[in-house]
Amino acid sequence: MFEIIENRMLVPNVHEMTVHAPDVAKSALPGQFVIFRSEEEGERIPLSLADWDVESGIITVVYLNVGRSTAKLATLKAGQALPTVVGPLGNPMEIDYYGAVLCVGGCYGIASIYPIARALKEAGNKVVCVLEARSSFLLYWQEKLSAVADRLIYLTRDGSRGKRGHVGNLAEILHALPMRIDRVILNGCNYLMMRGSQETLPLKIKTMVTLNTLMIDGTGMCGVCRVTVNSETKFACVDGPHFDGHQVDWAELTQRRKAYLQEEILALRTTRPL
Repeated sequence: MFEIIENRMLVPNVHEMTVHAPDVAKSALPGQFVIFRSEEEGERIPLSLADWDVESGIITVVYLNVGRSTAKLATLKAGQALPTVVGPLGNPMEIDYYGAVLCVGGCYGIASIYPIARALKEAGNKVVCVLEARSSFLLYWQEKLSAVADRLIYLTRDGSRGKRGHVGNLAEILHALPMRIDRVILNGCNYLMMRGSQETLPLKIKTMVTLNTLMIDGTGMCGVCRVTVNSETKFACVDGPHFDGHQVDWAELTQRRKAYLQEEILALRTTRPL
């Protein structure tokens, strides 16, 4: 059992959980993920690692309350325990010196871009972070990201903070920067990564995405997370989760992510209040 140190809502529907999992913290690298279960017979939930501390053995994830399993996860309190914490899983993000890197995070991706931005900064890169949200009240972790980024850019749908717009304005943002961006990293919902990749394609900027596919075991055994990348079938859990966004078959990925949408809705409607 893995003790929950803290579980709190950061902004509406987005929660931060810290858990004592020393073996995971000891081995974690930027861009890897873990799998949680909120109860013994519960669904396995893949979540990106947002932070960790080797000395205390604490790991941090930020998750969106979107279905029955994450709704149950959100009800758990400090002092309770998770029956399952598996990880770190997946390949780490490729970290090297590129020059200037633009890291774009939206929703839970604001948190999961943090360890990647930190590692890129430590590798000597100039790091610019774009935080995207529908409104300013949905932004979080600004202080943590400010500590590892040379510049923060805010992008809100309603214009309540920073630039008004969404990830479809990414090319405009890139053109307005005083330096050339050598690599773009996108982290967040499927639409953000797809749309962001479309924006950078004509600019010929290498763009990496972290795919949030449907997943069960996270070790390549079930095949549920298969995606088409550069016309080849890949498993996001063991071949990824990071891929070149210009090579992902986004139409197929979008359809596959909808496979259990009706079942998820039914589970929420027919389950007693948590």
